[in-house]
Parts: sequence; C-alpha cells; structure tokens
Amino acid sequence: MQAGNAIYEMIADLPPVLPVFPLSGALLLPRTQLPLNIFEPRYIDMIDAALAGNRLIGMVQPEPALGQQDDDVPVLARIGCVGRLTSFQESGDGRYLITLQGVMRFAVGREVDAITAFRQVEVDFAPFAQDLQSGVGEEEVDRNSLLKALRDYLDANNMEADWESVSEAETEVLVNALCMMCPYGPQEKQALLEARDLKMRAETLIAITEMDLARTQNDGSTTLQ
Repeated sequence: MQAGNAIYEMIADLPPVLPVFPLSGALLLPRTQLPLNIFEPRYIDMIDAALAGNRLIGMVQPEPALGQQDDDVPVLARIGCVGRLTSFQESGDGRYLITLQGVMRFAVGREVDAITAFRQVEVDFAPFAQDLQSGVGEEEVDRNSLLKALRDYLDANNMEADWESVSEAETEVLVNALCMMCPYGPQEKQALLEARDLKMRAETLIAITEMDLARTQNDGSTTLQ
C-alpha cells in the first residue's frame, strides 16, 4: 500500500519498534486519515523525531477496560495501528497540526527502555498482514445491512447523509470511514480496531449501532460519548 510518498509492500518494510501515542477514543485504520492537534511537549518531541526518521507513529488507546489509570503511563491496549505522518503544519503557538494515514495494525509487545520522553514499544505486524492489501474481504461484507444500520441511526438522530456519495464509495472505504466517524466510546472503537477482517468489522459496527438504537428506544440512554 502507499501512504504519502512511501510504499509498504511487506511487513519487512516496517520497523520492529515504534513510538506510540496513547490517545483514548482515537481510531486509526489502514488507508484512513486521522487529523491530530499535538501540543504536549513529549509528543512534540515525538513528531520531531518522526519527521527526522521514517515518519511512522503507532496510535494506541489506553486499555479501556482497566478504568482509572496513571495518566502519564497508561496501560496500553493490546492492538494499535501504525500511521505515516503525511501532513504537517506548525500553528505558530507551539502546536503541530498533523495528519496520519493508517498503514497497518500491530500487536503491542514489550515496552522499550528509551531515553526519549515519548514511549516506544516492540510491535508484531504478522497477525495483520492482509492490512497491506486494499479491498480484501469486500465481497463478504453485507453492505445492505450496513447501510440499513446507518440509515436507522441517522433517522433516530435527525441527521442526513450524502447518499449518492455513500452509494459510490468502495466497501472498504465505506466500512472504515463509518467506523472512524462513529461517535461511540473507547471500548467500542477498540472492538472495531481488533475485528479480524473487514467483514467482522462491519458486523461489529452494525451490532454496536443496533444495540445503541435499542437502548435509546427503551430507556432514552445511549452509549455515545
């Protein structure tokens, strides 16, 4: 796959150790884009290092199931996604405005003892080799059920969609875009990230949406955060 000016054809094209940015509620998937506003000094340092090196950063949520954690050194979720820094802008007030393009998911391994202010971990890309190929599993996705869940959600929340663009979108693009735009909490987003393949990711999104709609209809509460 291509991300910015770089082409990643095999796992060997990616490094065995990555700097990681733990960020609750952030979801990055292969071939999607995630804009970020960077302001903490340690992550400013991380961006500087990435720009001087391979421009790769691992996005990982703090483990959502563990509740209260040390904000400075949270326990990391077991799966993350590496992104290439493809857009970079200085704000003029000490912040960086960047965009990461998702490349490939990884399993989080041992944390590396490093002199950097930001954390670095060993990563295993092997379980997610198919991430480097676009469109894998599109034919297995129940697109009609996905669109029905989307329509039901929009109707329940008095929202509109550009249905012409939705109908023209490739299935992988549609599934991943909906996952990244969905306003669900960290646990739901981690489940979407960890889904084995595109079919399971779509089914997970449909199930989460249907459960949220049922809960809202029954008692007026919601899982949205």
